Amino acid sequence: MAKTVYVLNGPNLNLLGSREPATYGHASLEDVEQLCRERAQRHQLGVEFRQSNHEGELIDWIHEAGAQQAAGIVLNSGGYTHTSVSMRDAIAAVNVPVIEVHISNIFARDRFRHHSHIAPVAVASLCGFGIEGYGLAIEGLAALIAKGAGAKSSDTKSSGRKGKD
Repeated sequence: MAKTVYVLNGPNLNLLGSREPATYGHASLEDVEQLCRERAQRHQLGVEFRQSNHEGELIDWIHEAGAQQAAGIVLNSGGYTHTSVSMRDAIAAVNVPVIEVHISNIFARDRFRHHSHIAPVAVASLCGFGIEGYGLAIEGLAALIAKGAGAKSSDTKSSGRKGKD
C-alpha cells in the first residue's frame, strides 16, 4: 500500500485560474491536482487532494491525516496562514510533517501577509514558485521519507522545526 500525502488547500483556491491571475497565474486547481499526482507517483506516493473554504473542515482533515498516519501534508492554507491559531495548533497536535506552500511570494505582498502561524510548526515553507511549489513540496516530503525522517521528532513537536536554525 502506497504512503499517502494529503494536499490541503484553503479558502479561495477553488478560484485558481480566474482569481487575480497576475498574482496566482492561470493554472486551475485541477492543474495543481494533476501536478501533485504526477509528482507523487514518481515516488510511489498516493495523494488525498482536497480544498475547502471552511477552517474547521481543514482542521478535521489535518486530524484525519494524523489518524491515518499520512506520510505528510502539503498545506496551502490561504488567508488562514495569517489568522488561524487553530490550524497551527492542529498541525502541532499531529505527528505528520507539514510543508507550507504559497503560490505567490507572501513576503512581496501586503505587510499583513508576512506573518505565518503555520511556518513555526511546519518542517518547511515554500512561497513564490507558482504552482510548482506544490511539486517541490512533494519532492521534499519524498526526500524526508527516504531518509526515514518523515515523522516529526519530539523536538519538532514543540518548535515545529527539526534541528537548529
